Amino acid sequence: MRRMWTAEHVRVAESALMARVPEGALMRRAAYGVSVRAAELLRERAGGVAGRRVTLLVGAGNNGGDALWAGYELRRRGAGVTAVLLSPERAHPAGLGALRRVGGRVVSGGGDGAVRDADLVIDGIVGISGRGALREPAAALCAAACGAGVPILAVDLPSGVDPDTGTVDGPSVTAAATVTFGAYKPVHALAPHACGPVRLVDIGLGPYLPADADLHALDASDVGARWPVPGPADDKYTQGVVGIAAGSTTYPGAAVLSAGAAVAATSGMVRFAGGAADEVRSRWPEVVAAGSVADSGRAQAWTVGPGIGTGSAGRDTLAAVLDQGVPVCLDADAITLLANTPNLADAAAELPAVYTPHDREFARLAGDVGPDRVAAARRAASSLGATVLLKGHVTVVADPDGRALANPAGGSWAATAGSGDVLSGLIGALLAAGLEPWWAAGCAAYLHAHAASLAATGRHRHTDRTPGAPIGASGLLAAVPEAIRRVRAAARAV
Repeated sequence: MRRMWTAEHVRVAESALMARVPEGALMRRAAYGVSVRAAELLRERAGGVAGRRVTLLVGAGNNGGDALWAGYELRRRGAGVTAVLLSPERAHPAGLGALRRVGGRVVSGGGDGAVRDADLVIDGIVGISGRGALREPAAALCAAACGAGVPILAVDLPSGVDPDTGTVDGPSVTAAATVTFGAYKPVHALAPHACGPVRLVDIGLGPYLPADADLHALDASDVGARWPVPGPADDKYTQGVVGIAAGSTTYPGAAVLSAGAAVAATSGMVRFAGGAADEVRSRWPEVVAAGSVADSGRAQAWTVGPGIGTGSAGRDTLAAVLDQGVPVCLDADAITLLANTPNLADAAAELPAVYTPHDREFARLAGDVGPDRVAAARRAASSLGATVLLKGHVTVVADPDGRALANPAGGSWAATAGSGDVLSGLIGALLAAGLEPWWAAGCAAYLHAHAASLAATGRHRHTDRTPGAPIGASGLLAAVPEAIRRVRAAARAV
C-alpha cells in the first residue's frame, strides 16, 4: 500500500530531520536521485547521457537547489547542462556554484532556445510550498518544452499542481516522470496525468512522519491478498450470498451487468430481485432470480440502485433492501432516492454501507465536490456515517473514521455507460464475502480499473505499450476474472 502525507506534514518532518544531519546532506541525496532518473530517461529517449542536452528550470529555494545539484551530477557524466534561473537573486548559492564549477551554463533571462533544443527539461520551479498556477516566464518556458515535445522530469511534484489536492488552476507542468523525496504526497495519486510515473527517493524521513498517513493508494498485492476465493471447507453459502436489486423493464442492462459482476467477483451465490429477472436468468443461469426483494431469499449483503428508477417502484425496492438489515452498496437511483427521502436515509444510516456517487449524485447528498475531492469524500462519509466512493478518473474512497484512499484509474476506459453497474456488483459481492466497507470499496475500485485496462488493451499487461481501444461495460465485465488472477498473482509474489 502506498502511503501519502500532506505538504504540511512533510515540511514538519523535513525540519526535524534536517536538524539532525549535516547541512546540505538531504539536498545532495535528493538531487542524486533526480540525476539517476534523468540519466535513465536520457538513455531511453536519446540513447545515452554524454553529449545530451539538459535544461534546468530553476526557481527559488530548495526545489531549485535540487535541480541545480542534479544538473551538477549530470554535467559530471558528460551531459551539457543549462540552468535557466527564474529568480536569479534567490537561486540556491551552493547548487549554483557547484554547477558553474563543472562547466554548466547559466542564463538569467530568455531560455526559450535552451528549452526547445534540450533532450530533457528538469522542473525545479517550485516544490511543496508552491500554490497556484505557474507565473511567467515559467509558464511560457514549460509551454515551449511541451510544444517542442521535450520531456519534463519534475522535482518532487509538477510545478503549478497543488501538492495536497492535485488541482490545477492555470498553467502547470505535465511531467513525463516525477522524482519525489522522503514520502509520497497526495498529488502523486490525485494528479497522475500531471506526474507521470513517480519514483520515491528515501532520504530517511520515515521516522519523522505521522504514523497515520493522510491518504492511501492500494496496489495489486493489497487487493489480491483480500480478494475472496473458495477454500477446501467452503460452499456456496459460506463464501457469501449477495443480493442484487437493479434494473427494470426499462433498464434491464443495469441488472445484467450488476448481477454478472457479482457472479464474476466470488464463487458464492447471487440472488437477484427486480423486473429484469428473465433477462438476468437468460444471461446468468447461475443467478437465483426473483421478481421482488421479498421473494428473493436472504443475503449477507445487497447492492441496490442501478436502473431501479426514482419513482414509487424504486422507492419500494430500496426500502425492502434496507429492511433486510445487512451491509449494502447504494448506487445510482438509490442515491437519488436517499437524497430525497429522509426516512430511507435514516434507515440507511443504521447499516454498514457504501455510497458510490459520481460528482452530480454527490452534490445531492453532500453539496458540491469542490477542488479538494478527498476532503469532500471525508465530509460526506462523516455526515452519512458510511463509506463513500466518489467516482472519477481518480476514485476516492473515504470512511467515517477518516481513512481515505485514492485509486488512479490509469486511463479513462471505464468512462462508459454501465461500468458503474459493474462496480456496484463487485462491491456488493465483497461485502457479502465479509470485507469491511472501506476495503470492499477500495478493492473493487482497483480491480474495476484494472479490468477496464485489460479489456481495452486486449488483456496485455499495464506495462505493455499496446494501444488501447474503446470498450463497453460488457467488455470490462468479461475481463474481471483475468484481473482477479493478476492481483492474486501479485499477492503471491510478495
